[in-house]
Amino acid sequence: MAKKKKFPRLPKTNGLKEKFSLALAGISYAWSTQSNFRLHLLAALVTLLAAFLFRLSAREFLFLLFAIFLVFIAEMLNTAIELAVDLFGPGHHRLAKAAKDVAAGAVLLAAINSVIIGVLVFYPYLAALFKH
Repeated sequence: MAKKKKFPRLPKTNGLKEKFSLALAGISYAWSTQSNFRLHLLAALVTLLAAFLFRLSAREFLFLLFAIFLVFIAEMLNTAIELAVDLFGPGHHRLAKAAKDVAAGAVLLAAINSVIIGVLVFYPYLAALFKH
């Protein structure tokens, strides 16, 4: 019988403040290590600036926020999956590759979704702007 690999237990988080601190550390990790996260943040800031300049309705703004946050969530889950898979060894395994590919595919779908929403929200404003 093969011996199971044991990992040290992480200390249990107690308070709400500590939980928020750990969550913010995760966001900070994504920011500092993932170039795509920073690229998505730049795209989000440009989008939000455009939303402000075009004075979008609350509904349109809400659609954009959902799309933006979906991309960030997908990017962070992708990072978490990649880190978890890498934890089990540097070797290549077809299931490890599949897990990473599926996670990256989720980010791609979230990004495509955000582009579609962006086009649908901004098209009337851009069409009116270039019509004159």
